[in-house]
Formats: sequence, structure tokens, C-alpha cells
Amino acid sequence: MSDLDFPEHEYLTVKELAALLRLKERKIYDLAASGAVPCARATGKLLFPAAEIRAWIERSKSGGSAAPETPPAPDRRPPILLGSHDPLLDWALRQSRCGLASFYDGSLDGLERFTRGEGVAAGLHLRDPETGTWNRTAAAEAAAGRNAALIGFARRQRGLVFRPGTEVPAGLSDLGGRRIVQRQPESGTETLFRDLAAREGLDLGAMGPAEVARTEDEAVEAVRRGDADIAFGLEAAARGYGLDFTPLIEEHFALLVDRKAWFDAPLQRLMAFCRSDAFAARAAASGGYDMRDRGTVIWNA
Repeated sequence: MSDLDFPEHEYLTVKELAALLRLKERKIYDLAASGAVPCARATGKLLFPAAEIRAWIERSKSGGSAAPETPPAPDRRPPILLGSHDPLLDWALRQSRCGLASFYDGSLDGLERFTRGEGVAAGLHLRDPETGTWNRTAAAEAAAGRNAALIGFARRQRGLVFRPGTEVPAGLSDLGGRRIVQRQPESGTETLFRDLAAREGLDLGAMGPAEVARTEDEAVEAVRRGDADIAFGLEAAARGYGLDFTPLIEEHFALLVDRKAWFDAPLQRLMAFCRSDAFAARAAASGGYDMRDRGTVIWNA
């Protein structure tokens, strides 16, 4: 195995590692999800550090512990909605009384937990910087070969949230020296913000420190309290807290769902409520939502 021909670059893609090990790409995703193979995730993509892969192969060759088989996913997933927080979806979760619990800690965290069978669905808003498309690439890489589908929910206006009376920022280039709410590294918001900041040449080190917020509401609430000057947040959340908003980008929010759980009562009850007049009225009143993608199948494993 030491004679394997490694690519010259520092990280391997799923395709490269599958070719190297003579395995199907689905098996590589399973090994990554189980933690059996060294990997990292960047903007929703799996990358494998070549040096660690070499060491992993050598350990297996020399009689070390070989990679374990991926544990089977449970037959019945717990009724939990994972991933990214959306204020409108969170409201519908409660109003529909669908029986789903929620665990919001970012799109990337939701992807990983979903592949481990820890919930029936995960909310995502992950942009592929190479193609400019949303969610499909990340879902296909994380859930390839699994009984899953990607369902559209909403297009959302995201931009800069600030208190009335603040000098209106025209864009990211105006943020130097201001305290901006930070989000957890696993969030799609933080990933997108850093991507856009790099494109505009914004020096993130020049911004003042602020607390880490783990949901859209927490981020905007920090601005309302005065703990931060700016949040890279949603128009709907800004309106809800009486704050001003400068739009920067329209993002796509979708649900990666387990196909078996999709037909169970909790998800069906939730989606039925999302087709109701009450939901439509709430979306219109919230502002910043375009519901044209609601219920659309974007990708099927």
C-alpha cells in the first residue's frame, strides 16, 4: 500500500481518495461520516489531508487497527430538526404542533448529525463558491448513497443589520473597526460571510470583537442590545427586532430530509402547515422571504 500513487497536492477530494483506495465514492462518504478516515470539511466539501491519509494507510498495513465498518444508521431516526435556524420555519414548527424537536447549531453541524442518523431533517443554506449554487453540492457530497432528498423551503434576503440612527453601511467594505456579531464556524452564515469578505478584501482582523451568536435571532438581538454594531443577518429578523437592514445577497434555504421520515406524520404535518394561508400571511408579514421554492425537490439521493 505504500506504493500507492498519491497526488502532489496537500488535500485529496472524495473522487481522488476513492480512486486511490479502489473504493466506491459512497464508501468514502461512509468512512468520513463514521470518523474512520481523517478528513476536514470546507464550504460543505469533504477534503482529506494527504499526509494523514498516508499515515492512516501505513497503520493499517503494519497491523494497526484497520478502518471499522460504518455503523448502520438507525431504522427510525429521532424526530429532531437539525442544522441552520430559520425564524419562519421555527415559528411553523411550533404553530403546526407537528411533534418535531429542534437542535440548531449551523448548516455544517446539521449535515454531520444528519449523516449519523441524529435527526429526520437538516436546514441548510450553503453556497458553493465555485458554481454559485446553493445546498445541492453540500447535500450530494454528505448524503450520497443515503435515503435522502433535498427539499426547497425559501429564498431569504441576507445583509447588514444595524440600529436606527447608525451610519448606514453600503456593504462589507464599510465594516472596518465596527463590532460585528460572530457566528459559529459550523454555520452557513459564517461560511458565507467569510467568503464574501475575502472577495471584497475586507480585513476581518480590523473589526472589533463581539460575542458569538448561534441562531439568527441571537445575532440580531445582540445588535438590539448594543453588544454589537452590525450583524450579517436576515431581513425578517431585522424587522422583527425593529432594526434597519441593508440587503447584500439572496440565499436559498432548503431541508435535507430522510425519505422514510418524510412520509411520517411529523414532517407531513409541518409541511401541510407550510402550505396554509396562515403560513403565507406570516411569510409576507415577516419580509425578506420568497417562497417560490417551497416543497420543490432539488436533489434526490
